[in-house]
Amino acid sequence: MDDRAHLIAHRRFMEEIEMAVRAANQEIIGRKLPHLNRESFFKLAVSIARLRAQYLEAVMSVEWDHADPDQLAAIRARRAVYEEARDGFEALQHAFERGYVTLDGMSSDR
Repeated sequence: MDDRAHLIAHRRFMEEIEMAVRAANQEIIGRKLPHLNRESFFKLAVSIARLRAQYLEAVMSVEWDHADPDQLAAIRARRAVYEEARDGFEALQHAFERGYVTLDGMSSDR
């Protein structure tokens, strides 16, 4: 097989993989999130904003020159919750952008 034919075969295979991944994600994620809508998306975004504010509030309330271990543990806990929620939101955005999930009332066809 010459280089051009190999390149074409490689691209075709990668396209098939992408189509299979998209179909699997649409089916599996779509089954888990069948009624995602603007309100649920925005509600999650607001929740994450609150978590971010709580984390930053905790950071600002510490006398860093004299921080005690309990304060630091509380800040770490707030940061972990905020970061986990933020990462989850980013994963949801990615799933939406890739067409794995749709918002109620929107077609999955682009």
